[in-house]
Amino acid sequence: MLIKHIFLGFIGLAAGFGVSAGTFAFLIIIGVIPRMIGKCNRAAETLRFENAVILGGIFGNLASVFLNLRFPFGPLLLCIYGLSAGIFVGCMAVALAEILNTFPIVFRRAGLKVGLFWAILAMAAGKLVGSLYYFLGKFPSS
Repeated sequence: MLIKHIFLGFIGLAAGFGVSAGTFAFLIIIGVIPRMIGKCNRAAETLRFENAVILGGIFGNLASVFLNLRFPFGPLLLCIYGLSAGIFVGCMAVALAEILNTFPIVFRRAGLKVGLFWAILAMAAGKLVGSLYYFLGKFPSS
């Protein structure tokens, strides 16, 4: 029985290392972290950005594994986490779309030369409204 638990623990750790390596490789390949550092003009603090991403991954992993953890400031912490997770997912989606040159192609075909900032802001606002509609709506459970 002990050997079975040791084997399962090893398999779980190996799978976790594989998934985390793939996630961070994806972040590096699409250039989210270097692009955010460049946009913030904080090249001297590159290690802080990278450490924040790594610590966020570790904390998220621990929080998802140990679901019975109780944190103080429940609703406040939940709002901060939700906002941070939404910003992260939004950055990932925009970075992936930018790597695939989606925005320049769509803007060129639509004939947009002025107001690109407002077009991207409108897409982000639409995503926000759609998310709020989904999460605050009364949807039947299936």
